[in-house]
This record gives sequence, structure tokens and C-alpha cells, in this order.
Amino acid sequence: MRVSSISIPEVVKEMITRNRSIYDCMKMDLINYTALAVKLQPEIEKVLGNSVNLNTVVVAIKRFADSFEIKDEVKEESVLKNARLALTDGIMDIKFSVKDSNEMNPMTILDKFSKVTSNYEFFRVSDSFRFLAEDMDDIRQIFNNVSNRENMFSTGLAKIRISIPTSQNQSDVVSYVAEVLHENGIELVNAFFSQDNIVIILNERDSSRAYDILHSDILRT
Repeated sequence: MRVSSISIPEVVKEMITRNRSIYDCMKMDLINYTALAVKLQPEIEKVLGNSVNLNTVVVAIKRFADSFEIKDEVKEESVLKNARLALTDGIMDIKFSVKDSNEMNPMTILDKFSKVTSNYEFFRVSDSFRFLAEDMDDIRQIFNNVSNRENMFSTGLAKIRISIPTSQNQSDVVSYVAEVLHENGIELVNAFFSQDNIVIILNERDSSRAYDILHSDILRT
């Protein structure tokens, strides 16, 4: 399990990928980069905990937009070439906000998780801490003393872990996967980045078909 610092390009990519309207407009080259940067700047500063230069945000947005053009140019070779997939059903997304982290210290919770299961993910994202784990009573009991625990759990989910060789460009994998699944009528619930893998979250009812679609994409390369 790895928790790494977040860069401005990573935050920009996450915010755009999770917002389907912005993502689609960017894909069609209908986005004003400066206007979008103004909209995202306060959220990015909240995530990073310090001020961010507007021009830096604009550059990050433009680089992400440029990745669409690069992807179109190499369309014959799948972005998922040599990728490995791992599907897990019965996943629960546990979320608590940064402002609530005093009540629920993430490192204390990580220690409790490790005593219950090794099959979990931990991410620090835009405005929250996220745990992805099997929907188990023992996991839920870790949060028994949390005041607003009824709003913490999202269930009926599945995750697909995508491992890309380090020699390949991983920067546009999520946008590529989101587009491929969108074209087949499947929408991502969420996506998370680490140094080694990308984890996409879907509704459990879509997980098997999504896995087959992505696996077929890999096989055609």
C-alpha cells in the first residue's frame, strides 16, 4: 500500500476524468483552458494545502488535453498494450472528508485494516480519504464509533486494477478506459491513481462486461 504526494497535473487529471461533462467537452476541443483553470484552482489549492499559480493549472490542463491528440495518432496500438487486469466484486467504497480526519486518523484506521484484511486500497484524493475494501462486517465495525458513519459507505461496487508496464506511458490510461467503456454504455463510478496501478470503480452489475471489453482491447494489440 502506497500513499504518495499529489502533483498539480495529477489533481487536474483526476478532476477532469471524474467530471464527464468537462471530459467530453475537452475531448471535442470545446474547453477554454483559462476559464477551466479558474474554476479548478480553488479545489486544487484545497487539495494541496497551498496556493497554486493559475498559469501552472492552465499548462496542466493543456498537457492533459494534448494527450487526447496523441492518443488519436496512435489509435492502432491500444493504450492498454501489455496491461494486466484484476477484477474484484463485492467492493465497498468508504469515504471521509479531510476536515473529519481528526476524528478518524487515517493511519490509525490503516493499522486496524491491516489486522482484518490485506485486500484493500487507500487513497488520498481531492477532498477526502478513500478506502476500497471487501464489504465485510469486520470492516464496518472499524467505523462503529464514527458519528456520521451511515453516509460513509457506498456498496454494490467492483474494482478493476489495471497494471501497466513502467516502460509504457500511463498518463492517458484512465481517459482511454473511460472512453472505451462509455462507448459501450458503461460509466465509471470513480478512478484512483497510484505509482504502480490504476484502479477503476464500477457498479458491480457492469463489472464482468467491462472486464471483457478491456481484456478484448488488450488481446487485439
